[in-house]
This record gives sequence, C-alpha cells and structure tokens, in this order.
Amino acid sequence: MISIRDCIDYSNLTDDEVEVIAEHEHLPFASAAQLACCLAQSQDGAKVLRCLLKDAVCDARTCGKQETLRLARRALRQFSANHPG
Repeated sequence: MISIRDCIDYSNLTDDEVEVIAEHEHLPFASAAQLACCLAQSQDGAKVLRCLLKDAVCDARTCGKQETLRLARRALRQFSANHPG
C-alpha cells in the first residue's frame, strides 16, 4: 500500500506545499498529497501546482489571513526553487 509519505516524496513536494494545496482546495491533507502525486506525473503538472500555490498566496492576502499568507509564500518560494520554469 502506498502511504501519504510515499505520495509526497514521489511528487517531490514539501509538507508545507501539500498543506497549502490542501487548505486552498479544501481537501484533507491525504487527498492533497494524492493530487500532488498525480499532478507530478502529468506533463503540465508543475504549471498547475505553481498556479495553485500562487492562487493560495493571492487568496490569503485578499482575506487578510496572515499566517496562511506566510505559509503560502514560503511554499511558493520552495516550489519555485525546486521546480524552476
């Protein structure tokens, strides 16, 4: 059986990145890990993940959620550093 950790490791994302996706998409952490794993396998998955993280930053800023904004910004920076382009 594949664990949540396996999905996260396979997607090459951090826990923070998955957490931001989970919160932004209103998904449980495990479902967000599976989504990230699937997107990592697709041709345009990195573009979709980058868009999700950027949207999370914008939404957190708009809603004034400072802690969520800090986490989303950190996750976007991590993702951009690990997945250039």
